[in-house]
Amino acid sequence: MSDATYDVLGVGNAIVDIIAQTDEAFLAKHDMPKGGMALIDEARAHAIYGDMGSAIEASGGSAANTIAGIASFGGKAAFIGKVKQDEFGDIFAHDLKSIGVHFATPAAPDGVATARCLVMVTDDAQRTMGTHLGACVDLTPDDVDADLVAASAITYLEGYLFDPPAAKEAFRKASTIARAAGRKVALTLSDSFCVHRYKDEFKALIADHIDILFANDDEIEALYGSRDIAAAANDLSAKIDIVAITLGAQGSLIASGDGRYEIPAAPIKDLVDTTGAGDLYAAGVLYGLSRHLPFAECGRLGSIGAAEVIQHYGARPLQPLRELA
Repeated sequence: MSDATYDVLGVGNAIVDIIAQTDEAFLAKHDMPKGGMALIDEARAHAIYGDMGSAIEASGGSAANTIAGIASFGGKAAFIGKVKQDEFGDIFAHDLKSIGVHFATPAAPDGVATARCLVMVTDDAQRTMGTHLGACVDLTPDDVDADLVAASAITYLEGYLFDPPAAKEAFRKASTIARAAGRKVALTLSDSFCVHRYKDEFKALIADHIDILFANDDEIEALYGSRDIAAAANDLSAKIDIVAITLGAQGSLIASGDGRYEIPAAPIKDLVDTTGAGDLYAAGVLYGLSRHLPFAECGRLGSIGAAEVIQHYGARPLQPLRELA
């Protein structure tokens, strides 16, 4: 894939993260399931935000975080996602472009505001997210730039974006274009609650459109109804090229038709915030795959990305990952 203009193109939610330290009583008060991601309306988002206290605002979105990680490793990256022509939309676009990511999806001139995700971090570093999707729901197949997809070695699809029907069609359009151009398509399942909502549709998407799958153990359980990770990895690797399953502190597992690779977690000094761990793991693996590195090395890069981001607040790397790699 050396002829590709971009190593990885992300298609996902364009979101500004609002991150604050909280406790389990706060989660209970607002009926937020710990460790999950709940879709909330604008009124509920305002209510939770009003109670959150001091917060950090930073551009986010799962696939966008992964794309930021690709750029931090030194890769060539692009992103497709919908924002509105408002303050947060301008911030989101500026943050991606400032790190060298190509982002040219037209902003909506009117309608709902740019999306935001309220990230509530408890003392054990677990993050609970309430997401008001805002303009994200307006991503349509028309926003998929066919030339951009064809020019990208890997197109990476964000499972969180699977809720709006038009976005599902955008996924299918992007994957069809990518495969017709001889490129690869990757998917992250994103969240176990999301998998429960669309289990059969995800299985069909994986079977028909996906070459590379990212998931954690909870998402695999939601997809298969079992925590037998080895069996799931074997089943998936018989259907698609590569499956990468993160296992928290136990590291990760990468499986393909050529075998299974157990990847240890990279050492850390302080666990601060797990937000973005899976996103940056995917960044390392995808960067390695775009460079045709061995699977074990791809996994090592993924572990490095995850370890960097969980040692500080925010879901994007503070230290250039190319230096750590």
